[in-house]
Amino acid sequence: MRIAAISDIHGNLPALEAVLDDVSQRGADVVVALGDLLAGPLWPRETADRLIALGCPTLRGNHERRTWLCEDRRGDASDQFTFKSITREQLEWTRALPATLRLADDVFACHGTPASDLDYLLEDPSTGRAALRTEDDIRRDCGEIRSGLLLCGHSHVPRIVELPDGPTIVNPGSVGIPAFSARHPVPHVHELGSPHARYALVERGRTSWRAHFVALDYDWRRAARRALDNGRADFARWLSGRA
Repeated sequence: MRIAAISDIHGNLPALEAVLDDVSQRGADVVVALGDLLAGPLWPRETADRLIALGCPTLRGNHERRTWLCEDRRGDASDQFTFKSITREQLEWTRALPATLRLADDVFACHGTPASDLDYLLEDPSTGRAALRTEDDIRRDCGEIRSGLLLCGHSHVPRIVELPDGPTIVNPGSVGIPAFSARHPVPHVHELGSPHARYALVERGRTSWRAHFVALDYDWRRAARRALDNGRADFARWLSGRA
């Protein structure tokens, strides 16, 4: 089974198209989208149209959940922009997405951790950066998941961790935003230093799962101009790979 894992698109349609074009050339049995699909000052409505038409297994992320809350109160800039941009049908599509899913008996997928869409499974933000968590902490947050492969997103950091007693954990990085700053659970930044669109091809090897991380050029300056036009200089900077 060869899986193309994509995550954290954040409405960046040109980056998503670059990734899907590359997947079609390299080949995959299934594409899975791991959440945070639309949120941001870019192309949330068009990105929703593309994903709905793609029809691949898709999770909701924390930003999907936060966009729903904009019906009752004003959300942050990214979620509010998304809420005002997408159609009612697209909003309902995000509501129907699961928080976790099994792609196969041996493959489990979530956005953050199996229990939370806000927490990082592999990264410890307490230093202000994306340091790797301890093996014990990662194992604890895997909970009762006994799959051979666990796919996650949320941190935007491409990473593979193979626990001695399983599972192999793969974060494909972010399709759409290679850097960001956040305040939960403490103020921190994640930045990869380049503007590439990222995803992972994951397949079973002879003894374990293996991941091939892909970084693709695309017209990120077009996306940055879009962010600036929509009043988000911070988002435009993040698109360059710097927080």
